[in-house]
Amino acid sequence: MSGVLDALVGEPERALLAAVKVLALFVTAVVVFRFTGRRALAELAPFDFVTAVAVGALIGRTATATDATWLDGAAALITLLLAHLAVVHLRFMPGVRRMADPPPRLIVHDGVVQQPALRRCGMTRQDLDVVLRQHGVTEVAAVRLAVFEPSGVVSVIARTEQGEHDLPVPNGPVHGG
Repeated sequence: MSGVLDALVGEPERALLAAVKVLALFVTAVVVFRFTGRRALAELAPFDFVTAVAVGALIGRTATATDATWLDGAAALITLLLAHLAVVHLRFMPGVRRMADPPPRLIVHDGVVQQPALRRCGMTRQDLDVVLRQHGVTEVAAVRLAVFEPSGVVSVIARTEQGEHDLPVPNGPVHGG
């Protein structure tokens, strides 16, 4: 019975140290995120997602590892978030932008589904139908434009009764196929 109790409870001092480390790392992450901006929490581009997952893994691992101190975790956390911040700023260079952010893809144009683009986005026609319904659109023919954005969100612009010239035009280049 003692072995089972040890496996479940272990040493209370270690649990207390883990709690203190995770709290300290949480505060460290909040402070560092405050200085590096909210981007990792607002729009999850692929590099943002990797950062968010890595931050969670780093905090969890450091908090429970007996051989990792708060300083170890904080140094790794700060380095990770500074690398993320560097990518955020380097994205203004075209070569880095192409690697860090996937381009927006036009997946519906004037009611016609662009199958190659849909496939490149990893979406099925059923996935598209779900997104359209979430935007209040029941028929693809009612869609002027649907764009798969770099963050993974689909923007939908429906046709209007007044005419096509009243519709907003997406900013920047949108890749078709």
